[in-house]
Amino acid sequence: MEQYLHRWLEGHAVEVKPRTRAGYAHLIEVYVAPRIGARRLQDLRPADLSGLYRDLLAGGGRGGRALSGRTVEYVHAVLHKAFADAVRTDQLLTSNPAERAKRPRKPPAEPVVLWSATDLSAFLDVTRSHRLHAFFRLAAYTGARRGELMNLRWPDVHLGEPGCDDDGKGVGAFLRLRGTVSVIDGVRVEGTTKGGRERTVSIDPGTATVLVEHQRRQEAERDVAGACWAGPGVQDGHVFRRELGDPLFPDTPTALMARLQRQHNDVLQAAGKPLLPVIRLHDLRHLHATLLLKAGVPVHVVAARLGHTDPAVTLRVYAHVLDDQASGAAITFEQLINNTPAGQPTDD
Repeated sequence: MEQYLHRWLEGHAVEVKPRTRAGYAHLIEVYVAPRIGARRLQDLRPADLSGLYRDLLAGGGRGGRALSGRTVEYVHAVLHKAFADAVRTDQLLTSNPAERAKRPRKPPAEPVVLWSATDLSAFLDVTRSHRLHAFFRLAAYTGARRGELMNLRWPDVHLGEPGCDDDGKGVGAFLRLRGTVSVIDGVRVEGTTKGGRERTVSIDPGTATVLVEHQRRQEAERDVAGACWAGPGVQDGHVFRRELGDPLFPDTPTALMARLQRQHNDVLQAAGKPLLPVIRLHDLRHLHATLLLKAGVPVHVVAARLGHTDPAVTLRVYAHVLDDQASGAAITFEQLINNTPAGQPTDD
């Protein structure tokens, strides 16, 4: 088993991104190989995998603590993929034992806590004086992933033009998101976006102004750093860097957001005011999509901004938001009819 899984990682798993492959390797080395790695591949039965999942749930975590059902699901998904290749490609198995293995029951999903638009404005006010304020503004106002913003370079930032295009409209500001950044074994690695395709995301004038100020700040940091500045000049380099010009690691804004939330809540608590719900950095992406959908922006437009290759993905992830909208559809239709004067035809 262990020998096959390592060969599979070297061969079949090359089609996935480096960070995904590293995740596969971690699950195999920590949870699978120590328990059933010595088993002969052809002797493996569904019951063996069912027993593995039970053992992991009972004490597969650090220090013999219970392992989360979510992690056990990941283990199952990796084994299912590896054994599927053993059947179809390598022809080492006649059937996939993971297909009939009994998986642990999924725990009920915990309710997702999201901010309101007011909460978001309050948080961005807190970050305004920080040198990475533009990062949080972009994350919230574009729905871009953390790694995509870490990969963003100034040549891919278009802050709009004062003139007009052929239709007499102003040329708006936008970003081109071409890739992403991840960390593998402590090394910063750049690659393609999650969907494998670059995309263009429009930005509002206020966010464009924030980026202009961010670029000025970065130019000032470049002047202070002098010969110690790392990498290319400001105009050609990453939008988000450290003070000496090195590209940021993705964990930096994640840790910073948690710290800024704690500091803000300490101030609110001292003033006897309601605390801001604590959310993750990635939740800014969900907040962007949720607020747009609640405002009636078409699903395919939101999907394009998020980088979903198929709007069906957006429909599935944000079904709860669309359900809330659907509940008022009957009343909306009635209002449309009642507001139409008698005898006046409606548009088809």
